[in-house]
Amino acid sequence: MVLEDMLSLAPVVPVLVIEDAGSAVPLARALCAGGLRMLEVTLRTRAALEAIQRISAEVEDAIVGVGTVANPGDVARATKVGARFAVSPGLTDSLAELGPIPLLPGVATATEIMRARDAGYTLLKFFPAMAAGGVPALKAMAGPFPDIRFCPTGGIESGNAASFLALNNVICVGGSWVAPRDAVAAGDWQRISDRARRAAELPGK
Repeated sequence: MVLEDMLSLAPVVPVLVIEDAGSAVPLARALCAGGLRMLEVTLRTRAALEAIQRISAEVEDAIVGVGTVANPGDVARATKVGARFAVSPGLTDSLAELGPIPLLPGVATATEIMRARDAGYTLLKFFPAMAAGGVPALKAMAGPFPDIRFCPTGGIESGNAASFLALNNVICVGGSWVAPRDAVAAGDWQRISDRARRAAELPGK
């Protein structure tokens, strides 16, 4: 599956910070049950790679990827355990030539967008979305970059996700609000499924 198809599956991509790999499978199942299949597991914890491995092996409906990648080594390690896509907060020369899984590189400025486009990328993560100007910034980017589509991440939550999704140059949004840490820690999978369902029902493209 190509990256555009993955990003089009639902209006929201959960951004997951998993502290305990034992929670990875029930968390992924809860999110899939709510209609969110594309899951980004960030490399912010020691449990991240094991979490990706468990989800990849045990949750058939999930399309699990790796987030917060900073170099090709991060991607290589995650690919070995089953990651099907990668998300980076920025773009370096070494990441620009990445394979074999699709990369969603992060940008925050016009110059970064131009550099990413020169490297062949037209699907980009807009990060940190709120700090970088939010909806007004993305509206302004639509004029000079009509061929670019964004997945804004960073400060996106249930209260503002719809305003981003209403933009023609936004394919989906990324956010952690669908799987709050307290709900994960408590094993409250129904709460997470309910949040995922509401997120999946947001108007998308």
